[in-house]
Amino acid sequence: MKNFLLLTFTWWNGTTLGTRFHTWRKGTKVGEDEFGNVYYQGGTDSEGRTRRWVIYNGLSEASAIPPGWHGWMHHRTDVSPADESYQAREWQKPHQPNMTGTAAAYRPKGSILNPADRPRVTGDYDAWTPGT
Repeated sequence: MKNFLLLTFTWWNGTTLGTRFHTWRKGTKVGEDEFGNVYYQGGTDSEGRTRRWVIYNGLSEASAIPPGWHGWMHHRTDVSPADESYQAREWQKPHQPNMTGTAAAYRPKGSILNPADRPRVTGDYDAWTPGT
């Protein structure tokens, strides 16, 4: 019963029943990325384009989509990385999970959660004052 409720109401834990049904009914598998995410297309969206979606391997985390698949998902290209020999550019960094809300999140010096001293102001900044 618990698994049924999770599939019905929680999209962040994976695929909902609605997405599974839509995938079964209209989806055509296009490919899979190195993280195990599976990409589909089928039907049309509100703009008349082919609908595209991903079924994540694990938690639904949009930042886990590699750059090549991101471009395909957002209709920047009609050719999926599975249909071409996609090579990441040298300036593209490997995926890092979104750490917001975790103990590994970025906390600059001087924030409430980082006890390090805040950098001293150097005086090269002039605050804006109304009417000047």
